[in-house]
Amino acid sequence: MFSFVIVLFFAVTGLTLNHADWFDDQFSATDYKGKVLLSWVNTPDTAAVNKLAIVEQLRSTHGIKGAVSDFRIDDRQCSVSFRGPGYSADATIDRAQGTYQLTETRMGLVAVMNDLHKGRDTGGNWSLVIDGAAIFMTLVSLTGLVLLLFLKKRRLTGLVLVVLGFLLVYAVYAFGLR
Repeated sequence: MFSFVIVLFFAVTGLTLNHADWFDDQFSATDYKGKVLLSWVNTPDTAAVNKLAIVEQLRSTHGIKGAVSDFRIDDRQCSVSFRGPGYSADATIDRAQGTYQLTETRMGLVAVMNDLHKGRDTGGNWSLVIDGAAIFMTLVSLTGLVLLLFLKKRRLTGLVLVVLGFLLVYAVYAFGLR
């Protein structure tokens, strides 16, 4: 049953990835404004910007989720990006005033599942799940082919179907992409 769940998940998300436009209405964006302590951002030395305090304030004030994927600092502003499956939040902070604008984007359950399928913004642990699922499905496929070789009455028909399946997939790829 464990393998069934993995195969079902990757099959369904393969379909939803191929037809992402079916789920465009699940997108929602929310804009926030606020202010951080001026001492955190208004320093001549960009290395002295208090990144941790800024990130924690954005998380606690607005319930921001996801991992910090980018934190940029220039002379006039800071920008912070948070990413997670089906989720993003981007803040721009004015270093002279301490004011910020934050846009949080939630793309819905299907986008979360699609990002999990691709491993986008999911972290190292989920990457291990994807690798394990790929190895497992490869082993299941290979054992099916090996078992076919031991079935004398069905061996030739099975191998012919395998080759025809490969040729069909290759033909769709080679001639269908024009």
